[in-house]
Amino acid sequence: MIPDTFGRPLRNLRVSVTDRCNLRCQYCMPEEEYVWLPREDILTFEETRELVDIFTELGVDKVRLTGGEPLLRRNVETLVRLLAENPRVTDLAMTTNGVLLAEQARALYDAGLHRVTVSLDTLKPERFRALTRRDSHGKVLEGVDAVGRAGFKGLKIDTVVMRGVNDDEVVDLIEYGKRVKAEVRFIEYMDVGGATQWSMDQVFSRADILGVLGEYYGRIEPIVEESSAPADRYALPDGAVFGIVASTTAPFCSQCDRSRLTADGMWYLCLYALKGIDLRKPLREKASREEIKALIVPGWQARRDRGAEERLKLRDRRVLVQVGALKADPHLEMHTRGG
Repeated sequence: MIPDTFGRPLRNLRVSVTDRCNLRCQYCMPEEEYVWLPREDILTFEETRELVDIFTELGVDKVRLTGGEPLLRRNVETLVRLLAENPRVTDLAMTTNGVLLAEQARALYDAGLHRVTVSLDTLKPERFRALTRRDSHGKVLEGVDAVGRAGFKGLKIDTVVMRGVNDDEVVDLIEYGKRVKAEVRFIEYMDVGGATQWSMDQVFSRADILGVLGEYYGRIEPIVEESSAPADRYALPDGAVFGIVASTTAPFCSQCDRSRLTADGMWYLCLYALKGIDLRKPLREKASREEIKALIVPGWQARRDRGAEERLKLRDRRVLVQVGALKADPHLEMHTRGG
């Protein structure tokens, strides 16, 4: 185990395979046009596998494929197959918006993907259209249905809850999760990257969510477990389980073991980090594995990032990055580095 300055291990790697997305969610990509990463900079599947292999030799055993929207990457199941061949990867997952999932779920399962998480913020087609500026709600629901048919277990649904936008759907989403055999995870609205319209009064907090669900269902029991996962999990009276990621009002920085690799090989040690470490350049210059490890190990050992906690301390908390800065450096976008 390689610890950082707070003893947090290097264990969980989120790998963005593309910065492109087929939705324009208002809390992530509120603009219609973006500055995209140069295509020649995007890592090949073989380059991604090489870097993941190096990370797993250093202790990483959890890998999650993200984007942008990872299913936009052509033949992404090929990358899944390459990563699944690594015996040190004990948990290989993907987060997707689900639009293309129905047509790709079986290929992903056959390639060796372990788990799928689908982002779904509303069950109302007209609200989905307003949130994403796309008319793909039906396709997302088809994608959710396809997960079980393909053979996957442990489906999760991620919902960003925003006050005055979709906070009236938390009970409906729980009931939907029961029907499709998925664990719903409610995520507090975060002030990161493309969330240029964020404000604290839009945050529907963990306390708010528990209040609504408790009023409807009755007593809710917290699940006590040792885990570095971002969600606190709870059980309803009927045994149904859900999670809440309270990263805005109750950060979990003290146990965060996540880092992020962008599609062009930049390594970020925190979701809020403004600078990363370039791993593509040494990789393409034919650096040895030991030479690349010599960048990763001291980078992690020197890690002091507690971005969400630092943001919570601010008296005048506004958006992290303004639109102009995002256009100047697309690596600051959440659709570039993965959530």
